[in-house]
Amino acid sequence: MKDFYDIVREWKKRRDQRFALATLVHVEGSSYRRPGARLLICEDGMMVGSLSAGCIEDEVARHASEVLRTGEPTLMSFDTRRRFGCAGKIDILIERADEKFFSDLEHDLTLRQTHVAVTRFLEHEFVQQIHPVTRFLIVGGGLDNAPLHSLGELLGWEVIEIGDPSTILVTPDEWTAAIVKSHNYGRDFVALQKLLPLNLRYVGLIGPRKRRDQLLNDLLEIGVTINAGFFAPAGLDLGAETPQEIALAIVSEIQRTFASTSGFSLRERKFPIHNPKCEVSAQ
Repeated sequence: MKDFYDIVREWKKRRDQRFALATLVHVEGSSYRRPGARLLICEDGMMVGSLSAGCIEDEVARHASEVLRTGEPTLMSFDTRRRFGCAGKIDILIERADEKFFSDLEHDLTLRQTHVAVTRFLEHEFVQQIHPVTRFLIVGGGLDNAPLHSLGELLGWEVIEIGDPSTILVTPDEWTAAIVKSHNYGRDFVALQKLLPLNLRYVGLIGPRKRRDQLLNDLLEIGVTINAGFFAPAGLDLGAETPQEIALAIVSEIQRTFASTSGFSLRERKFPIHNPKCEVSAQ
């Protein structure tokens, strides 16, 4: 979702200008990005977002300049089996961007609401759900916060560090994750007492299983329910030891959880890498 926040941010800087918006609306076979990927093209040629690994953006931008001049949308098709490294075909719709699209998108994302974007082309209608950015709560201090913070920001997440667990005050939603890492039994207990009743999709705890079991027993005694969103010890099994490796294991587990995927090696996957989550249907 980072692309959408970047696009809105650039639009706000240049609200007096015209923009073209390129949308990947259809895929056959394999593609680097899935339907719904967007690229903003500014009047001066600046691009925000992506449609591929950088293979087609310049060509799309050249056509976008004509769309900006005439106001007429155009549909581009790329056979990636012959020209690029992917084994498929993709369709890109380029249209002059509507002010209302940006303002409605900004409104919903600011309120952390899922935005439904409808793109019409030829006899088809493309419906896409754009969800808020992941909010990542890091509860506890220490030098090991830095790699967690850096990885979260790299992914475009909203990272919030909370030193004192008693000050946790958050309106829960399905795109909020938390990691508890104060390395202190009492503070971890307070943090989990506040976070677990929120039924977040991911609450992780750093520490050994024995300590986790002690915490869970004490939490159950005061009536705190443990749900499926509790991950302890937190992180995927990556052989992590250093703070940087542990951060990678935790962030990867959050990504896997929110994307509802297996986390297995893609080499072992028997199905396409991307499961289509957006549908294009005839009107």
